[in-house]
Amino acid sequence: MAEQKIPEVKGYLRNFMLNVPEPIYKCSGIRIFGRRIKSVLFSTDVSIIRNTNADAVIAVYPFTPQPVITQAVTTAADVPVFVGVGGGLTQGTRVVNLALHAEFQGAIGVVVNAPTSNEVIKQLKETIDIPVVVTVASVDTDIAARLEAGADILNVSAAGKTVEVVRKIRAEFPDVPIIATGGPTDETITATVEAGANAITWTPPSNGEVFKDIMEAYRNGKPHPDY
Repeated sequence: MAEQKIPEVKGYLRNFMLNVPEPIYKCSGIRIFGRRIKSVLFSTDVSIIRNTNADAVIAVYPFTPQPVITQAVTTAADVPVFVGVGGGLTQGTRVVNLALHAEFQGAIGVVVNAPTSNEVIKQLKETIDIPVVVTVASVDTDIAARLEAGADILNVSAAGKTVEVVRKIRAEFPDVPIIATGGPTDETITATVEAGANAITWTPPSNGEVFKDIMEAYRNGKPHPDY
């Protein structure tokens, strides 16, 4: 059967946005509550979140999680949001309380950091009714123990070893849902998808970087650039 043409509707002003890299669409996606997610935007910048075509947002940041930040992101986003609830600096009962609050605020899933104990993961599964996403940062992580504790989705973020970690997990656990960082190029994204990632986390250019390109065009008398 010939591939169907997908009708596309655009505006003029909203046509300027940050588009996720095309290789991401080669992955299978993860179906959560009936919604298929392939591309996951890594950002807490509401102006970026409102102006991309990513399927979902992963709102994790290097500070202790705060419900007011979750509220701001979930209010701004018009797509599902995975919310970081700690597991590094923030531990124990506070992680569980933040996760429950995130569910009440409308998050589609909660993300815990690599140091999170299996006991906390078990408590999360007993408390909330949205997916628990557990970050994997090392090839030495005991994946079986994470899954036994209740991890629903693995979020692989192992820098230069991400492809290796994804491939290892996929070989041992063929059916586990995997989100993984795609890296900086189309080639690294493709390699991550081919290793077995079901969805890809994409880091967009910053607000400042986008502004830099726009202002450079304006200074040279050129029209507003595409991105």
